[in-house]
Amino acid sequence: MELVAPAGNLPSLKAAIDNGADAVYIGMRNDTNARHFPGLNFEESNLAKAVFYAHVAGAKAFLAINTYPQPQGWARWQRAVDVADDAGFDALIVADMGVMEYAASRHPNLRLHLSVQASATNRHALGLYQQQFGIRRAVLPRVLSLEQVTRLAKHSPVDLEVFAFGSLCIMVEGRCQLSSYATGKSPNLCGACSPAEFVAWHSTADGLESRLNGLLMDRFPAGTVTGYPVICKGRFRAADSVYHVIEEPTSLNTIELLPLLAKAGIKAIKIEGRQRGTAYVAQVTRIWRAALDALSTQKDAFTVRHEWAESLAGISEGAHTTLGAYHRPWQ
Repeated sequence: MELVAPAGNLPSLKAAIDNGADAVYIGMRNDTNARHFPGLNFEESNLAKAVFYAHVAGAKAFLAINTYPQPQGWARWQRAVDVADDAGFDALIVADMGVMEYAASRHPNLRLHLSVQASATNRHALGLYQQQFGIRRAVLPRVLSLEQVTRLAKHSPVDLEVFAFGSLCIMVEGRCQLSSYATGKSPNLCGACSPAEFVAWHSTADGLESRLNGLLMDRFPAGTVTGYPVICKGRFRAADSVYHVIEEPTSLNTIELLPLLAKAGIKAIKIEGRQRGTAYVAQVTRIWRAALDALSTQKDAFTVRHEWAESLAGISEGAHTTLGAYHRPWQ
């Protein structure tokens, strides 16, 4: 299975490739990608350099153009597709049908991967995207159980990629509108579920407060680890208690499922985290490279090493991990 690692900047891209990634995925420094944060992503002038570094190392480079353009901004998405083709990217990760149509008609040799933001969860949806726009791979949303993934892989008309490790959200990718109620901006359009211009931090006598457009998301006592303010992982008062009402911060970790994913025919394993630092990218990529290499030699004897599990738990959100929707005991 191909190991696909995130890169929010050039040092992270180099760290991912140097630590064993088969492919890296990046975004441009604008709202055409779903990790649109200040200081993150790549200027146009650096795209060719990123692709060159990957190709010299024998790796692939994917460009995420996975938000949904509006008419007034359509030229930016067209430009992103054109620039990607000029820079020599191995594939585009796309969600919007208009972007797919433009890419397929203008650059027919440019490989298209369906983004998780498209939220395609069945073979009929995948078949439509494949027939109409020629997609070659689809990234599955993190709402399917292992049994559902396995069943879909048997009938999928395209290769499948699944998320293996990283920040987990309980919402269906491409369908969440929570933050738009607080900010007036949809994450599908602007590229961030908590746009930076709405985020504020305040030191108070009770601790450090994080707010989203003035709304209190969380309060952190001195000495505790803080988290970026998103509504689904905020702490709120309910029934006279303050707790993570919607979801606790946690990370997806499917390393124990690698043999089953390989047996199901999954073609690529994806690490989430373009917003994370270089050291994080290097460490996670190195562990997953070791695990995939072990799987290829050990086959049915594959076991998760203690040091892998311990390291991944230590850098996870909330310092703990979960199998998420993959594990549904009733199935």
